[in-house]
Amino acid sequence: MTGLPRRPGPTVRTRVEEHVGDQVRRHEDRLATEEPLEVRLTWPGAPARRVWVTMRTPGHDFELAAGWVRHEGLLGAGTGLAGVAYCTDADLTREQELNVVTVALDSAPAREPGHRHEGLSAGSSACGVCGADSVADALSVTPAEPWAGPLPTPDVVRRLPDLVREAQRVFDRTGGVHAAALARADGELLVVREDIGRHNAVDKVTGARLLAGEPVAEACLVVSGRAGFELVQKAVSAGVGSLVAVGAPTSLSARLAAERGLGLWGFVRGHRAVRYC
Repeated sequence: MTGLPRRPGPTVRTRVEEHVGDQVRRHEDRLATEEPLEVRLTWPGAPARRVWVTMRTPGHDFELAAGWVRHEGLLGAGTGLAGVAYCTDADLTREQELNVVTVALDSAPAREPGHRHEGLSAGSSACGVCGADSVADALSVTPAEPWAGPLPTPDVVRRLPDLVREAQRVFDRTGGVHAAALARADGELLVVREDIGRHNAVDKVTGARLLAGEPVAEACLVVSGRAGFELVQKAVSAGVGSLVAVGAPTSLSARLAAERGLGLWGFVRGHRAVRYC
């Protein structure tokens, strides 16, 4: 025994009874893990403070935290990441130690994190802007420079969801997670991440690029669900050129995409793809 807390995995075992007609089959199955993650923020001269709590699938926690900080506009021209680490405060339980991440900035954040991120109700696995005071507040995040590179053709767009699906290892085992991916205009997938939360998966994608020292902007962000407002906001903040979704957009997401010059595709399945202009 090492005495160290056991890091939760992306899936957990469970026993089930499967009823098909008159037949009952008892067997082992797997569920997608759902646990809270608290993100704290610190910079020189400022003690760590809680800025966000979300329900997530454990794994790539540092990427999730770093991506969220980027999408919230807390990094700027004069502010960078100094480090990301699990918190080891003495008052945390063994389980909490792997559910609390501290992001250290090398200077004060580009914008005040704000009171809307305080409290345990600030986030969920369903919606990335649940704690926003208003739509206008969420829209106030400074966008990145508009994407100036090539964009995927309709033929590439139609292929992207299947390419992402082939890379969904946790979904194969559980059927219970979303996916997000960053892709080049030719359809090459640069990074794929999974999570119970759509917005968490997108944060992990951006965080992966950020922590690897790679550009977070690319031709296309692909998501396995609908194109909700919060995903368009994150895409605009990261500076990607287009958002491709398997599901539908909303009126607000289509409006924001049009205002910010983001290509928006929905209902991308098989031979169909709908572009919103």
